[in-house]
Amino acid sequence: MSNIHMALDALDMERMIKKMAQDIIATHTRMNNLALIGIHTRGVFLANRLRNQLMQSEGIELPAGSVDINLYRDDWTRIGAQPVVRKSDISFNIDDMQIILIDDVLFTGRTVRAAMDALMDFGRPARIELAVFIDRGHRELPIHANYIGQTIKTSLKEAVNVLLTEVDGTDRVDILPEK
Repeated sequence: MSNIHMALDALDMERMIKKMAQDIIATHTRMNNLALIGIHTRGVFLANRLRNQLMQSEGIELPAGSVDINLYRDDWTRIGAQPVVRKSDISFNIDDMQIILIDDVLFTGRTVRAAMDALMDFGRPARIELAVFIDRGHRELPIHANYIGQTIKTSLKEAVNVLLTEVDGTDRVDILPEK
């Protein structure tokens, strides 16, 4: 465990949420057609944090939801015989909405592709944007985030773990060494 490097602490993460919210505000002058959807698991909590920050900053309460991508993954048979399927919760009509998908780490792009596939089962948004807390590069698919908390350069063999109080009891970002 001593080889784990803490890249960001709780204060850094709080600043990043505020910055991402400001970037969204700068891009969307009208927010009446905007919704946030977090990708299970940590993307859901980051979406809630962004939603709260936007409410604080702009006084606008955006619709928010969550999407589970496990059955949409192209590698679900490799990760286990019985994937854990969580509930997708999108209680509003996404047709013609501008959706911001939110996830903790952008790596290969496969999770985002799966999330877009899952989202299409709920309707046809006017536009889908992507907000990620950490972009670590190494894309396998042509996926690019519109809003990035921070870019962290890693090797392919390193791992980035975003820890959130809601799930892990603490806020921090760790880089785990090569195996």
